[in-house]
Amino acid sequence: MRSATIDRQTRETRIRLELSLDGTGQFRNHTGIHFLDHMLDLVARHGGFDLVVDAQGDLDVDQHHTVEDVGIVLGEAISQALGDRRGIHRAGSFIMAMDETLALAAVDLGGRPHTVVRTLVRTRLVGDLQAELVHDFFEGFAMGARANVHIKVLYGRSSHHKIEACFKAFARALRTACAVDARLATMLPSTKELL
Repeated sequence: MRSATIDRQTRETRIRLELSLDGTGQFRNHTGIHFLDHMLDLVARHGGFDLVVDAQGDLDVDQHHTVEDVGIVLGEAISQALGDRRGIHRAGSFIMAMDETLALAAVDLGGRPHTVVRTLVRTRLVGDLQAELVHDFFEGFAMGARANVHIKVLYGRSSHHKIEACFKAFARALRTACAVDARLATMLPSTKELL
């Protein structure tokens, strides 16, 4: 089974995350931020992953630590579950339509973290989530997974739809990147022979 359990505790957050890459899209996520929980549910369902997140953070200070650390831990779990990354597709991309919004995501699990996120969201809050922290979540993920993550909203009106389309596109791109390529099952997807 390609799975991982991560327990991470700092002075700002306590997070336990359980992940199965080859799941059936089941989820149970509690971060104290309802909109973030909803986005994690989407990652599980659209990624085909089983995901359980129990996060307690210093929300009385700000949401930043919780959102970023959940991203980091999810990335670490992906990295651990992939093991040496032999046989995986490594990269994936997806374009997601959500009503009037169109978003794209591209993920490369190539060992180098980099993040570019363009949500086009101009509101401070979407639901109870500080909208600017969407970038911090994906940046944390990229660091934890040692991945390139590029996400861009091409157009849209609803801030809710923009962020939701980003997470759905990300989940679908990640699903492809993590998938095993039966033809290359023993090969590392890099000519450098190191990821």
